[in-house]
Amino acid sequence: MDKTIEMNANPLVEFLRKPSKCFTKADIIAFIREKGIRMIDFMYPAEDGRIKTLNFMINDYAYLETILTDGERVDGSSLFPSFIEAESSDLYVIPRFRTAFVSPFSEIPTLCMLCSFFNKNGEPFECSPERTLHRAAAAFEESTGMTFEAMGELEYYVIADDNGMFPAVDQRGYHESGPFAKFNEFRKQCMAYIAQTGGQIKYGHSEVGNFTQDGKVYEQNEIEFLPNPVETAADQLVLAKWVIRNLAQMNGLDVTFAPKITVGKAGSGLHIHMRMMKDGKNCMIKDHKLSEEARRAIAGMMILAPSITAFGNKTSVSYFRLVPHQEAPTNVCWGDCNRSVLVRVPLGWTSGRDMSVQVNTLEAEANNDTTLKQTVEMRSPDASADIYQLMAGLCVACRYGLEMEKEEALQIATDKYVGIDEAKKGLSKFEQLPDSCVASAKWLEKQRGLYEDKGVFSARMIDGIIRALNKQDDSNLRESAEKDSKLMQKLVESSFYCG
Repeated sequence: MDKTIEMNANPLVEFLRKPSKCFTKADIIAFIREKGIRMIDFMYPAEDGRIKTLNFMINDYAYLETILTDGERVDGSSLFPSFIEAESSDLYVIPRFRTAFVSPFSEIPTLCMLCSFFNKNGEPFECSPERTLHRAAAAFEESTGMTFEAMGELEYYVIADDNGMFPAVDQRGYHESGPFAKFNEFRKQCMAYIAQTGGQIKYGHSEVGNFTQDGKVYEQNEIEFLPNPVETAADQLVLAKWVIRNLAQMNGLDVTFAPKITVGKAGSGLHIHMRMMKDGKNCMIKDHKLSEEARRAIAGMMILAPSITAFGNKTSVSYFRLVPHQEAPTNVCWGDCNRSVLVRVPLGWTSGRDMSVQVNTLEAEANNDTTLKQTVEMRSPDASADIYQLMAGLCVACRYGLEMEKEEALQIATDKYVGIDEAKKGLSKFEQLPDSCVASAKWLEKQRGLYEDKGVFSARMIDGIIRALNKQDDSNLRESAEKDSKLMQKLVESSFYCG
């Protein structure tokens, strides 16, 4: 029995009896025939981070083959206005069979697939965020001999009318159960639908943030994923946001992934966990401790952290979240189990002890390989990010740290490390993260050569990102908004549905 197929929530995996990465065109057609699928949806995230959709009617078998083989053409200037001019805007979209899933929302049986973009010469579109991530992952593996894996923590607020019953304690909603947490069942339904799309979910829970305002209850939730190859991890996060929003609309709820929705309340992040794998082994840990390779990768993230915000924090409101005392990072440093640092090393089951047998005395020692669980977590990004660009940027940063002179990288890691006692004294000695989109753009311009190295990020894409960030014109906006509640509210409303 293949344990990755048995009980799999994706109907295609269950039907075809193979993992999604092995799906072929013949598999897709076989499923369509057997299950009476009548429509095909091509889906692709655009520059605004939201999924766009192109619907196809399956007129006959010949047309189905044409759709799956040749794809279709779309207006690239409408999808990527910062990278494509209207005068030369056509792109092809070609489905990636491994991403196929049955739409959980369509009344007409519909099969959905994420697509890749190609230019008029049949070459991958250089400014496609998805292709940029592909190049980043390939460059990382070629340089280090390891594969880069990631997973996301997707935080969001659910908003509904307040009935006044069982009010939660303000800013104390972490892992709350019903009836004090109002939307646990909604979150579980979201998790079930995300799993049907192929999402590999670790768990879900209510988060710290909750409050009532103007007759509404605002409750923060989180869905965390399992580690996957970085391209798959990005696909899963993009689809998860699409699922949550659709399900919220169906249930008469409002949902926001915005990094900040009011002053003094917990903001929502998109924390990214990473690990490096080789021959089925996790290279993040050695002898029950964080490995040299992991510390060198962290050094790369310390150096590139200011410009990573250009990919991971794309709205002015992003920088209202990156303030002290909100479990969000403000300084470039790292540490163990510390939620105020930029890069956190969470607990990794490194004790070597079987804890389960200590509380379940009828069980035998399991001897599981728990080293696979160790990750490191980047805590600055939020859901305004272009998820593919963000993952690519992290991939580049970790590769840069591993390509540095070994002793230099390890020294940087040592210098940027914060112990528990030091953290209590404050982190002001460390360099601060950018405080605006404009500041992030300056850092991206300064460090762009490292992202363009090995052809990972195209110069055209970097130029477009910098232009878009500078258009925010927010150099002093955070300071102004802190003094002007109306301005703050206007900014929050403008980014409420970002990403």
